[in-house]
Order: sequence, then C-alpha cells, then structure tokens
Amino acid sequence: MSKETIIVKSGGDVASGIIQKLHRSGFNVLVLEINNPTSIRRTVCFSEAVFNGKMTVEDTTAVLVNDLDEIHKAWAENSVPVIVDPVGSYISVLKPIAVIDAIIAKKNLGMKKDLAPITIGIGPGFEAGKDVDIVIESNRGHNLGKLIFKGYAESNTGNPGDISGLTFERVLYAPCEGIFISKYNIGDRVNKGDIVAIVNEEPIYAKIHGIIRGLIRNKTHVTNKLKVGDIDPRLDEINNCFTISDKARAIGGGVLEAIMIGIRKENKK
Repeated sequence: MSKETIIVKSGGDVASGIIQKLHRSGFNVLVLEINNPTSIRRTVCFSEAVFNGKMTVEDTTAVLVNDLDEIHKAWAENSVPVIVDPVGSYISVLKPIAVIDAIIAKKNLGMKKDLAPITIGIGPGFEAGKDVDIVIESNRGHNLGKLIFKGYAESNTGNPGDISGLTFERVLYAPCEGIFISKYNIGDRVNKGDIVAIVNEEPIYAKIHGIIRGLIRNKTHVTNKLKVGDIDPRLDEINNCFTISDKARAIGGGVLEAIMIGIRKENKK
C-alpha cells in the first residue's frame, strides 16, 4: 500500500515538530520553503536544508531537492524532501491528502480550503471551516494543540513565551534595518550586557545571563525590530537548544489527530 502524501508549508521550528511527527507516523512529507528562510531556532529547523543541503533534527533527516524525481528518491531513502517552492506549485503536482500551513505568519498568506482533501492552519490568521478545515491552537497554555473546527485560534498576544519568569528580556531584536552579524553560535553562553550581535554597527545586547537558544543566520538582511534570537536562562538545559520544543510537539500531535480525523472522513465518502 502506498503512503499518503502530506505537504507542509514551512520548515521552521514549530513546522519541524509537525514534520517529524508525520514522518515518524509513516506519511510521505514534502516541505515547501522560500529561498532564504529566516528561522531562529536553526538547530531544530528542517529549513536549514535550504542552505546546507541536508538537516537532521533528532532522528529525522531532511534533504534539499530540486524536482519530482528527487522528491521520490528522498522518500525512498526515508528522508524528508525540502524544496524551494514559495508559491506551492507542487501541491497541484502531487495532489496530497493534506496541506498544512505552518508558516506562523499570524495571517493567511494564501492558504485555501480547496488545496487538498484535508487543510490545516496553525495559529491565528485562519478561519476553520472557511480558509481551512481545521485550525490548531498555537498559543501556549491550556488550549495549546487544540483542534478548532469552526472559528479562529486565539489572537496573537505579542508576548514571548515565559521561561523562568522571563519573557521580553529573553528575546533579541534588530535595532535597525541592515545585515546581521554575530560571533556567537546557538548553545553558547552569554552574560547580561554582552554584545551578542550587530546590525550596521548597532549593537544587540544580552539583557540576561543564559544560553543562546536561537539565532538568525549570520549575514541575513533584517528589518528594524525583527526578532533575531532568544536566550534561555536555564544554564543546565543546553540540550533544549538541539531538540524539538514542547510547544512544537504538542502542535504536531494536534496536526496528526486532525489528519487522522480527515482521513477517516475521506474513507467514508
């Protein structure tokens, strides 16, 4: 029996938790990416395959592909193919059972309910029953990972996740538009007051002591106030920098549940 195909738009950190869950569950997953992804938690993002040709997150490996033959070759080798296809042209080519918008743009960038038998949107910006079949709640808290069959996910709070009582203090933002330059890597320790990076000679200071959990790729062109990194104050939890987050796993579980519900409905038709 052939495997069902699922297309995931984005290879960011939340998307990568979804991708791993679906790949492990036996689906053929294709990841659609843009030319220059700006993922922050790059050590756990399959989007890095766009730059490196290959990216392994935990036990799952993604490979950059260029055409249909390479997509099928990756699946045959138990890898996840990643292709640069910002307009989603491979959706009509492969006719997947499901399309998942995991861009986390907080708005709908073109997702439509008729793209596949099962359509899923992650977080705010989608109306379940209109833009997609099912929306998955992405806001941390009691409803994280909840399936929404009608209506919307919770509105974007704009607040970073709370770690050890710290929210905005953890996050690094670009001070202006320009080229991001840093001598640090994900997993490095920093102290409060350290210059973590510069943008057009403008410094970005660490506001707390901790471990760099996420950092945008060096020499990326950034806009003013763009999130470019985050710091985890828990010095004894460095492994968290290199593993999928609890949030991504919860959302991934919700997506898998949504797909199984959709497949059951499709089989009854």
